[in-house]
Amino acid sequence: MVADDQGEPAVTRPPATEPAALDLADSEEAERMGSEQRPVVAITGAAHGLGLALTTRLASSDLIGRVVAIDGTRGDVKGVTWRIVDVRDPALAGRLAGVDVIVHTDIDMSPDTDARSRRAFNVRGAQTVLTAAAAGGVSRVVLVTSAMVYGASPDNSVPLPEDAPLSPDSDDSVVGDLLEIEHLAERSPRAHPGLQITVARPAALVGDGVDTLITRHFEAPRLLAVKGCAARWQFCHVDDLVAALELAAAGRLTGVFAVGSDGWLEQDELEEIAGLRRIELPPGLTFATAQRLHRAGITPAPVSDLRYVVYPWVVECKALREAGWVPQYDNAEALQVLLDQRGRHHAVAGRRLDRKDATITAAGATVAVIGTAAIVRQVRRRRRGT
Repeated sequence: MVADDQGEPAVTRPPATEPAALDLADSEEAERMGSEQRPVVAITGAAHGLGLALTTRLASSDLIGRVVAIDGTRGDVKGVTWRIVDVRDPALAGRLAGVDVIVHTDIDMSPDTDARSRRAFNVRGAQTVLTAAAAGGVSRVVLVTSAMVYGASPDNSVPLPEDAPLSPDSDDSVVGDLLEIEHLAERSPRAHPGLQITVARPAALVGDGVDTLITRHFEAPRLLAVKGCAARWQFCHVDDLVAALELAAAGRLTGVFAVGSDGWLEQDELEEIAGLRRIELPPGLTFATAQRLHRAGITPAPVSDLRYVVYPWVVECKALREAGWVPQYDNAEALQVLLDQRGRHHAVAGRRLDRKDATITAAGATVAVIGTAAIVRQVRRRRRGT
C-alpha cells in the first residue's frame, strides 16, 4: 500500500479487468441457477406425431432445462436424451431418474385400430405413466385428452366453460378411451398423493400426421348434417397445442385447460371454405342407421362418434389466455390446413376408400336411410289402419 498526496494510506484498486470478470462470473452463476430451476421434462411418444412435435419444440425452449424423449423406437431429434421403452412397461419407472415432469402424448386415436386393442393400449399406457411417475419421484404429469370428453350435444352452450361436466357415452369409441384416462387423472391424487396432474383438452386437432374421424369427415363427398341443429366448428392446430403444452410442462399452467382457436365457424361458413355441400337428414333416422351400419361392420366408428360432426362442442380457453397464450391459427386457417392435407383420400363414415367406392358407399348409406324411413312409414300406416 502507498500513501496519497495528503499522507493517508492509499487504497489499492483492483485492475480494471476485475469488475468485468466478476460480472461474468455472476452471469454464469445466474445462468447455472436458472438452468437448475428449469424442469427436466420427459415426453412419451416422442418419436412420432404430437410427441415428436413437442420434443422438437422443447429441445430448444428457454423454459425447459432438459428433455428426455421416451418411445419404443429412437427418433431423430437431437439435443435430447433418448430412453427406449414401451409406455405400458412397468420398467418405465426406472427410466424417469432426474425427471421433474412427464408429458404423456402416446395415445392411439386412429379410426382404423381395433377398438379392444386401442382401449388396452391407451388405458394401460396412462395407468403405467401415472404409476411410474409416482414411483420415479416425478412431481407432475401432463395428460393430453380432448375437448370431446365434454360431449357433443344440441343443448351444449357455445362455448363450453372449462369446468363443464364431462358427458359423453362411456363406450368402445376413442372418446370412451379418453374418458377412462380422465377418470384415472381424477383418481390419481388419492392413489398417488403428492403427484400433480395437469390435463390438456384440445378441440378438433389438425396438422401434420393427424388422422381422426373428425379429419376424415372432410374426406367425404358430402358433409353430414342433421335437421334442426347447426353444427359449430372449432379446430386446434398441432403447433398451438404444442405451445400450450410447453407452458404446462414449464409449470406456467396447471389443472385442467382447453386448447383451441378463437371462436368457431358456423356450418355455412365451413361449407363455403371447404367447398363441400351437406346432406341433411332427420337425427333419429341418421343415428339409427349409423348404428346398424356399425354393427354390420360397414363403418368403423360407433354411433356416438357421429355426434361430434353434427353437434357443437366448442370450448373456451380462459386458462391459457390468462397464461399469455395466443393461438397462431384461427379456425378458418386451421380448416384450410386440414383441407390441404386431404390429398387423394376419400372416406365415408370414417372408412377410407377410393373415389369410386366412396361415391357408391355414400349413395348406399343414403339409400339405407331412405329405406329405413320407408319401413317406418309403412309400419305407421299399418298401425293407423288397425
